[in-house]
Amino acid sequence: MSEKASIGIIGLGRFGMSLAHELTSKGREIICVDKEEKKVKEILNFTDYAYVSEDLTQETLEELGFKECETVIVCIGEKIDVSILTTLNVISLGVKKVIAKAGSEEQGRVLERLGAEVIYPDKDSADRLAKKILSNNILDFISLNENIEIVEIKIPKRYVGVALMDSDIRRKFNLNIVAIERDDEIDINISPKHVFEEKDAIVVVGNKDNIAEFEK
Repeated sequence: MSEKASIGIIGLGRFGMSLAHELTSKGREIICVDKEEKKVKEILNFTDYAYVSEDLTQETLEELGFKECETVIVCIGEKIDVSILTTLNVISLGVKKVIAKAGSEEQGRVLERLGAEVIYPDKDSADRLAKKILSNNILDFISLNENIEIVEIKIPKRYVGVALMDSDIRRKFNLNIVAIERDDEIDINISPKHVFEEKDAIVVVGNKDNIAEFEK
């Protein structure tokens, strides 16, 4: 497996397939597995690492290369027993970040107990998840149109210890800060004298290209 194939997707249903397309469209190499040959053939147009298998044991997943992934998304929400067992197998491989799709809150609680980050397809879209996977800093976002987004992003290290009025965020990146979150408290009445701390997250509005440049 290529070093770039650091993202694994298990299950190519509607959500998994959409996520695969979104990630590959951003130039990321992925590794996928599904029990249906038709789905695997479709995604082979976008990645060299897609396999047909009903066997999702820890040994098989390791052989296919999932152990080398930094992030694995288990997109099996319908069959609860298979979802839970597969998630456990991926976690047992030592994968750094495991995300699992859940079809109910009960299933989600079990997956969280195992140590997975849980997503709910009725609330989390594939493109939303893809963007969060591709960025270590973006916590959440809303697209207002093709160009403008509202994004919650961790404050970059270069701004830690810097007051808002001394930062170049608005001038250099043309971004408007609408809120600052610290310790789960959100402040919309932002003082220009606010000094950024490492645990701060800011909510900004602006052009998505400017947001991407700011994150870099």
